[in-house]
Amino acid sequence: MPAAHLRVKICGITNLPDALMSAEAGADAVGLIFAPVSKRLVSVAIARTISLALGPAVGRVGVFLDQPLSEVLQTAQRARLSAVQIHGPLSSLYLETLARYYPVLRVLRPADLPDWTARLGQTPMLDAPLPGSGQPLDWSAVAPSFPAGAWLAGGLGPENVVEALRTLRPGGVDAVSRLELRPGLKDPQRVRAFIRAARAAAEQIELPIPVSYPQ
Repeated sequence: MPAAHLRVKICGITNLPDALMSAEAGADAVGLIFAPVSKRLVSVAIARTISLALGPAVGRVGVFLDQPLSEVLQTAQRARLSAVQIHGPLSSLYLETLARYYPVLRVLRPADLPDWTARLGQTPMLDAPLPGSGQPLDWSAVAPSFPAGAWLAGGLGPENVVEALRTLRPGGVDAVSRLELRPGLKDPQRVRAFIRAARAAAEQIELPIPVSYPQ
């Protein structure tokens, strides 16, 4: 499939300037974190302002961890999200219900891969055991069970995204901590370098169409 199918998401956005900068740099989506434990927690009001400023051309993905379904749906509506990213051990019914309303990025750990089966409206995203830690996965070790078209997160930055793309050929890449000056504040140079590196590498690699594109 053409390399243009690669999707790039800049996560942990907490303010409008970083959101606009990421979009201008070529991001397909931004991540807005609503998990209360996160250092990059964003308010619904700020997220809504970001969503309205970006418009429909850029995906606005809300990130949630072990939160009630009613809370996720209410936040997504109020913040004008276009998709949701779900962490934590949740039931199939929870995820199937959520996917009726929004495209879902379902976050998996390496141990989850052997049991993953395709589900309507859900795109798998492989992440490191400690999201936001900046520590990448052993991509070669997970390659045999990595689902075609899945997204990849966990310790990605300008220095290693090319290797990650060559090893796993994901449908999308997602970066947070390695693109920051400090938690919640992006480094514009590193954001632009990450997107440039991912796009340039994708031009040289045959990548699958993502399982589904959450926008």
